Amino acid sequence: MNKHKKLLLKILLGISDVDIPFDGLCGLLHYLGFDERIRGSHHIFTKDGIDEILNLQPKGNKAKLYQVKQVRNVILNYRLGGSKDHEV
Repeated sequence: MNKHKKLLLKILLGISDVDIPFDGLCGLLHYLGFDERIRGSHHIFTKDGIDEILNLQPKGNKAKLYQVKQVRNVILNYRLGGSKDHEV
């Protein structure tokens, strides 16, 4: 299992949301096909077919708890990570 799939599984299971590395979360969103643009400390992720815009900021080298929850909700609502390319 590659690092993106491990992190996806950890996020979907809700295991230690406060311990998700920010760079790992950004990498996972790239892996899931999101486009990123950066404005200062804001990393803004968009994807065609996804209504939500994910605006992430690091807290040290970790992702903020509420932002991990937002990412999890988008992944679950749009069933991302469940295709043949991104199966958990």
